[in-house]
Amino acid sequence: MKKHLLPLAWAAWTFTAGAPSAASAGFHIPIEQFKLDNGLRAVLSKDSSAPVVTVYLLYDVGARSEERGRTGFAHLFEHMMFQGSENAPKGTMDKLDEGNGGFNNGSTHPDYTDYFQVLPSNKLPIALWLEADRMRGLLLTQENLANQKEAVKQERRLSFDNRPYATAVVDVWPTVAFRNWSNSHSLIGSFEDLNNATLDDVRSFFRTYYAPNNAILAVVGDIDLAATKKMIETYFAGIPSQPHPPKPNLAEAGQTASRFQRYTDPLAQVPALVIGYPGPERRTPDYYALAMLDVILTGGDSSRFQQNLVKGKKTVIQFEADLGWPFASVSDYKPAGMYAMNILFPPNLAAGEIVSQVQEEITKVQREGVSAEELERARNLFRAGRVRSMETSLSRARLLAQYTALDGDPNLINSEMERFLAVTPGGIKDVSIRYLTPEKRSVLAIDLKKPAAQEGK
Repeated sequence: MKKHLLPLAWAAWTFTAGAPSAASAGFHIPIEQFKLDNGLRAVLSKDSSAPVVTVYLLYDVGARSEERGRTGFAHLFEHMMFQGSENAPKGTMDKLDEGNGGFNNGSTHPDYTDYFQVLPSNKLPIALWLEADRMRGLLLTQENLANQKEAVKQERRLSFDNRPYATAVVDVWPTVAFRNWSNSHSLIGSFEDLNNATLDDVRSFFRTYYAPNNAILAVVGDIDLAATKKMIETYFAGIPSQPHPPKPNLAEAGQTASRFQRYTDPLAQVPALVIGYPGPERRTPDYYALAMLDVILTGGDSSRFQQNLVKGKKTVIQFEADLGWPFASVSDYKPAGMYAMNILFPPNLAAGEIVSQVQEEITKVQREGVSAEELERARNLFRAGRVRSMETSLSRARLLAQYTALDGDPNLINSEMERFLAVTPGGIKDVSIRYLTPEKRSVLAIDLKKPAAQEGK
C-alpha cells in the first residue's frame, strides 16, 4: 500500500538545522535549468558518484490553496495520483519502480504537493514516462475517487485520530496560530468535505493545478544532461498548459495580543505545549537570523533548551522547533508562517510554568545576546547538518525544486549558506526582540485526560 505522507515535523524529511547551500561546506552542486514551451520548469543536476537517479516533480498547489468546502483536496489528490494513468494502470508505477530496485512516494504540504521516484540511473526513461503519463492522462474515475476517499479517511483514523498529539497539532494548532482561513484550516481536511467531493470537482482540480506550467521537474543523479533534456522534451512537451491558477491570499493581520488555548488529548501520556510566534518574510535578514537563533535555542546537545531545561531544571522531556513547524521547515517556510516549537513536559508541572521558562530563555537572548563562541558552535552544527542533508540525490532534488518554486532560483543551493553563516550576534539579539515577545506569542496547551474519578473536579 502506498504510504502517503503529510509533512508533520515528527515524521517528515526535514533539514537538521536549516536549508542553506553546500557552498560553504566546500563543494558545489552543478545545475542546468530550462523551460519547455508549455511552461514546465526543469532543473537538472549531474552526480556520477552512484548509479542512481531521482525524478522529483513538485506541483505548486498545497493545502493553503484549497477553498472553503474543499478542505483536504490537496491530500486527496495526492492519493489520486497513484490510481493509474492512461497508459499505466493502477499498480504499474510500483511494479516498474520496485521491480527495478527503486521506490516512489508523494507528500502534501501547505504550499505544494510533491512526487518522486528513485531508480537505477539506466531506468530514468521509465520514471520520466510514468510522470508524464499521469500528468497528461490521470485516470479520474468514480471508482478511484470512492476508494481514495475511504483511504484518506482510514489514514486519518490510523495516523491522526488514534495518534497522541496529532489531532491537536493538525486540527487545533492552526486555529490558534492563524486568523486567515487559508492558513488555519486542517491540512488533511474534514470527512464532510471529502464526502461532498464529486468527480467533476476532482477533474477541475486536476485541470487547474496539475498542468505543466504549474510544475517543477528536478532530475538529479548519474545522468547524461543532453539525453535527459531530450527525454524531458519528448515526454512532456506535448502536454498542454492551462491558465495559471490564482494564488491564495495568505496575509495575516499583525498579532498584538497573546493567545492561549487548551486541548485535552485522551491518548497523550505526558502533557505538551505548542508555542509559536509569527515569523519574518522568507530570505530576509530576519529570516536568516531567526533560523540561527533556533539553532542556538534548540539545535543539538549544546543548545540552550537542552542544557538549561532538559538537563538543568529537568522541566522539559523533549522538544523540537523550526521555522514553519509542524508542516514545514526553514527550507520550505513561506509566510504567513510561524516560528513554532513543540515541548513535552512532566505531568506534575503546569503548562504556564513551562511557557514562562521558555520565554525566560528567550529573554536572556534579548537581554544579554549571544557570544561569538556560542554562535560559532551554532554555525558548525548548521553546516554539518547541511552536509548530511545533501548526501542523497533525493534530498538535492527536493531542495532544487523548493528553491525554484519558492524563490525562482535553484542556484540558491550554492549561495544561500553564506547568508545564514553571516548572521551576527547583534542580528540574533535584534530578531529575538522583534519577533519573540509575549504579546506575539500563541500557545496551545495539550492536557492529559483526567481519570474518571477526577472528572468534574
